[in-house]
Amino acid sequence: MREPVRPQKSSVRTRKIVPLSVEPADLIGDVRALAGAGIRIDEALLDAAMRGWSENTRRAFRSDLTLWGQWCRLRRVEPAVARPADVAAWIRALSGTETCDLKTRAMATIERYLVHVGWAYRMAGLTDPTSDPLVKFERKAARNHLGVRQRQAHAIRFKGDIADLDSPASGVCLAHLLKACRRDELGLRDAALLRIAYDTAARRSELVAINVAHIEGPDSEGAGILHIPSSKTDRKQAGAQAYLSPATMMAITRWCKASEIDQGPLLRRVTTHFDGSIDGIGAEPLHPNSITLIYKRLIRQAWEKGLLGQMSEAELSRWCKAISSHSIRVGVAQDNFAAGEGL
Repeated sequence: MREPVRPQKSSVRTRKIVPLSVEPADLIGDVRALAGAGIRIDEALLDAAMRGWSENTRRAFRSDLTLWGQWCRLRRVEPAVARPADVAAWIRALSGTETCDLKTRAMATIERYLVHVGWAYRMAGLTDPTSDPLVKFERKAARNHLGVRQRQAHAIRFKGDIADLDSPASGVCLAHLLKACRRDELGLRDAALLRIAYDTAARRSELVAINVAHIEGPDSEGAGILHIPSSKTDRKQAGAQAYLSPATMMAITRWCKASEIDQGPLLRRVTTHFDGSIDGIGAEPLHPNSITLIYKRLIRQAWEKGLLGQMSEAELSRWCKAISSHSIRVGVAQDNFAAGEGL
């Protein structure tokens, strides 16, 4: 599967997806809209939440309030006077226990919705309908219906699912994905991404945020250090450092040389023509959502090259469906446990 070509100018208008703002003023506006005119909101609580929550939490808060507002409009109910019965019906719709056009959500997602909606009511100084006993019982019923076990992404280990780390690589694994990488700029970018992801176990947001200036080295042994300025769990923005192996530093060097990148984002989009030849290299970093797509494309390439053994198309499809941007992180953890490392 090739990365799509750069779109040409067209007279056809396209709709641009604009991410929700996470500015405190916008979130305060959402809470005010929930409360309605003339209701005094808890300014101190709201201000503390805006300063304490991470950017991702603030974005999720806005998104969840939007979904709750849509549900209230569907039931022709003003959010400020919504009752526990409205919340209970929402839970039944989201969990699939009641026929509805809404997409069924995982229990962890439903719980997040309820937490954020509850916080919004308390910030607005309103009675929280999510804390009613009726809602608590509906949550239990939803858990029984959906279960609470969360699906973990399939692991991409270095040599695959092997008992002995000295055994040959098997199945879907980092070693086979590296062999499946093309020999042009696209393949060099993919190889650098795979190796950095495995060495650092970084999240997708951290991978796409890597700047050339964040990499120090190579040292006398060829290894390097990656400076990670911030991460999802780094609330104080203290930053962290991660080791880059000599093989990874070589992959980074080959990619930078071929793409003529000496500053700015390290991992960038590579566009191709319909015949697969390279069209160009972008100036902007990869989008976080592209990481999963790249992993899936490389798995298909490895399968087409016969690197995955006697894997059927059906099994390939199941693998690709279970792969996510966390797959290499999960694989690193499993390899560490297999090597005898503790938590």
